[in-house]
Amino acid sequence: MIAGQKIKVLIVDDSAIVRRILTETISAEKDMEVVGTAPDPFIARDKILALKPDVLTLDIEMPRMDGLTFLKKLMAYHPMPVIVISSLSQASCEISMEALRCGAVEVMAKPGGPYSIGELRSALAARLRAAAHAHIRSTPSVAISAQTPPRQISRGAFADNIVLAIGASTGGTEAIRVVLEGLPESTPGIVIAQHIPPVFSEAFANRLNKICAMEVKEAKDGDEVRPGRALVAPGNFHMVLRRAGGTYRVEIRTGPQVCYQRPSVDVLFSSVAEAAGSKAIGVLLTGMGADGAQGLLRMKERGAKTIAQDEESCVVYGMPREAAKLGAANSILPLSTIASAILRETHAYSKV
Repeated sequence: MIAGQKIKVLIVDDSAIVRRILTETISAEKDMEVVGTAPDPFIARDKILALKPDVLTLDIEMPRMDGLTFLKKLMAYHPMPVIVISSLSQASCEISMEALRCGAVEVMAKPGGPYSIGELRSALAARLRAAAHAHIRSTPSVAISAQTPPRQISRGAFADNIVLAIGASTGGTEAIRVVLEGLPESTPGIVIAQHIPPVFSEAFANRLNKICAMEVKEAKDGDEVRPGRALVAPGNFHMVLRRAGGTYRVEIRTGPQVCYQRPSVDVLFSSVAEAAGSKAIGVLLTGMGADGAQGLLRMKERGAKTIAQDEESCVVYGMPREAAKLGAANSILPLSTIASAILRETHAYSKV
């Protein structure tokens, strides 16, 4: 899109009520306009060509053609930023995770039930702005993978009490997938803050658990951080790291949003800086805004090794850019090399 112009949005949803709510919410923003709506993918296809929207909001469950099938066709022949707005059923959440794998940049919950119109209004505008500036490739992120498959490494090769902290936002679900797929089961314990709605975070963790060598789970209060386990912060909750003796555990808590986010990467990274100090590695991945930049700096100041994703491989170069401006990252790397860099750093710790 051209700087200074309004963000043009096309809404695709079979519910007239949802189309109206989304239209009213988006139209209230001075820098956005709804250029059209469509009740199904066939009408959407024609309107995309005629109206040339900057961003598409897409329902999953629709007549004639489901949203996931349409997304796959769209990303193959006319790639553009897509935000999936889905119900909170388990099946819909799992399909939404597949949509992210196929190129969607964000998932959001439909208004209604536990997700109010007020919450939608506060979050949707920010997601649309991020999507409008996203780097959409003709070949979606499903094709991105670690350079080499993870090899099993004995746990004795790693120093004790190392913690790996990862933070991400827009485009982050696939970026995190790439990093974790490149790590062996014996990797030191991992804590993850990804900007994602409630319920979707559990589906995200379950999907990663099926494809990664290590155990991946949505974190529960008091869960132990240990080698071979990655804990994902639950949507709408902050996660912090605590140390008691020789054990790390996570604390799940509510509280105000930080950098407009809950979970916040800054909250997680700052707690890792305090609890683990120099025995930590921080990784800040793709995302809009500045969340995580200050936390990564605190980790670096406490002696941790810090990595930020480079601009070329980011879907949105926002959070890593802010970290680079602060000098918070020891290394700025392409996504495909971050897993191997993590392994190098963990081995370096073991030799200290």
